[in-house]
Amino acid sequence: MTLQSCVQSTLDGAIMLEVEVQPGAKRQGVVGINTWRGRLTVAVRAEAQKGKANNAVLHVLSTTLQISKDQLKIVSGATSRTKKIRIENVSLQKLSSLLEPYLEEE
Repeated sequence: MTLQSCVQSTLDGAIMLEVEVQPGAKRQGVVGINTWRGRLTVAVRAEAQKGKANNAVLHVLSTTLQISKDQLKIVSGATSRTKKIRIENVSLQKLSSLLEPYLEEE
């Protein structure tokens, strides 16, 4: 499965990434692509309470993508497991190359 199923480019050059979150996981990190839903799966240790899981998702993505947390913003799904995250100042090629090791099907 390719990353194209969960990525959209915006008119202003940002990237919208569809993410499915697994809160309360034993391990934290990018798990892979859920082919059924067409989303990148991110597991976080934090529970889904008071925005802790949202902050953990942004932390995992900023670490994985090697960018500042300020370049990431949750634009929809703040209270849901499925989220849309806006990534600024990152090319689609860089995003693809950094996420390539995680693109095995789930």
